[in-house]
Amino acid sequence: MSAVMITRKVRKWEKLPGKNTFCCDGRVMMARQKGVFYLTLFLITGTCALFFAFECPYLAVHLCPAIPVFAVLLFLFVMAMLLRTSFSDPGVLPRALPEEATFIEMEIEAANGNVPAGQRPPPRIRNVQINNQIVKLKYCYTCKIFRPPRASHCSICDNCVDRFDHHCPWVGNCVGKRNYRYFYLFTLSLSLLTIYIFTFDIVHVVMRSMNGGFLNTLKETPGTVLEVLVCFFTLWSVVGLTGFHTYLISLNQTTNEDIKGSWSGKNRGQNPYSHKNIIKNCCEVLCGPTYPSVLDRRGLLQEDTLISSSNPVPQTTKTTAPLIPNEHTPDDAKPSIAASAEKNASPKEEHPAATKVPPLASPETDAETSIAKERAH
Repeated sequence: MSAVMITRKVRKWEKLPGKNTFCCDGRVMMARQKGVFYLTLFLITGTCALFFAFECPYLAVHLCPAIPVFAVLLFLFVMAMLLRTSFSDPGVLPRALPEEATFIEMEIEAANGNVPAGQRPPPRIRNVQINNQIVKLKYCYTCKIFRPPRASHCSICDNCVDRFDHHCPWVGNCVGKRNYRYFYLFTLSLSLLTIYIFTFDIVHVVMRSMNGGFLNTLKETPGTVLEVLVCFFTLWSVVGLTGFHTYLISLNQTTNEDIKGSWSGKNRGQNPYSHKNIIKNCCEVLCGPTYPSVLDRRGLLQEDTLISSSNPVPQTTKTTAPLIPNEHTPDDAKPSIAASAEKNASPKEEHPAATKVPPLASPETDAETSIAKERAH
């Protein structure tokens, strides 16, 4: 068996750690748990399909032809924001290389000094100043880096995310620095779409009931009842979520900071990222620059692979020297030949030729011979 080294080029997304899944050659990045995301797609598309099938034809004729057109545009915008949020990199930070991790460990040990046995080492933090306020940078033991301000490690995706807001199972991805604005526009447009469908469902039922009665209307349009129920229970959660994130944007705060109470309470400092102005905070979050991904998912790496091949090993035949050395025998082989000759001759000397010994006469044989002689006489 022999091994052959083969070098091939692979994309960086194939070797990225964490618990994300990639599609379309690394262009699409999502979390592994995508079941709730598929449920979101089913609820949105199913409810809109029922609305287009039962309500839109009647409303376009009897009320206004622009109703289905506006509904289609709003539906497309909702789907675009959902897919943009779900399929994009939320701001995952790359992990430290082994050399970088070793260097950081050496820096930490040099700063902390020798910790006596049995004592807990001090926390690994660094202090930076942002807008005249001290902010602590925490060390991530998984990624081996000091996280930037407002970054946090997502336990579901197993990655550090810059400006981490939360992990949303409904979109199947983390919400962070690079996709937060699209997430907010998704919740806002979904709230408008839910209110739009729910309102015109009620209008449709009322207009039909004026002509044929309420019960007959429900029998003729069974999909309307299902739409009303879905929109009614969805309306409160989606509109409430949109209002909560509107409040956070006005303060330039994240969900993670709000839950932990990072900038609230008596012993907490003021939010160093807030501009003390609602309009400026909203403009920074929603209208700020689009940050590029730092992962370089589609970059190339060279990977060396060992492949074992079962090639037959050539057999070498050993040549034996002659038993009796002659003029063609090398000098190095003569001592070994003499030793082998002595070894072969030694057994003969130890075992001489056996001599025949005549058999000894036994007492029983002598007695039989004497009796035979007496009878002959």
